[in-house]
Amino acid sequence: MSQEPAHPASSIYTKIFYALCFCTVLSIVFDLIDLREKNVVGIKGVILLAFLVLAVACAKALFVLIYFMHLKFEGKWKYVLLSPTIILAMGLTIAMTPDIGIHYYTSEAPQIDYLEQAQQASADAAPEQPETSHVE
Repeated sequence: MSQEPAHPASSIYTKIFYALCFCTVLSIVFDLIDLREKNVVGIKGVILLAFLVLAVACAKALFVLIYFMHLKFEGKWKYVLLSPTIILAMGLTIAMTPDIGIHYYTSEAPQIDYLEQAQQASADAAPEQPETSHVE
């Protein structure tokens, strides 16, 4: 009885699986790193960390798109099908810029201001007599 050789595509999918596992580990490591107050290579740590996390997420998405969704083996027509999606994504980004990107609004919360004023007023007005019970 002869043994059949392993399917060549299965080794590719195994490599992609390990690459996705490695990217997941990188995502966890980047989540544990605290770079909020540091300057790394002239870039604020938060921006660098966001760039690294997004780069890993894009790499994972590309692995899935190219191999598991079989886009590597499709013809040129996939660009024609994806062009309306790209146009809509860019249009949505441009349309949402005033609401999200510019921050023309303030983040004041009158409830929090009132609470802080009440706490400060109660701290300033120290009771002269100890509180007594109404029941005698």
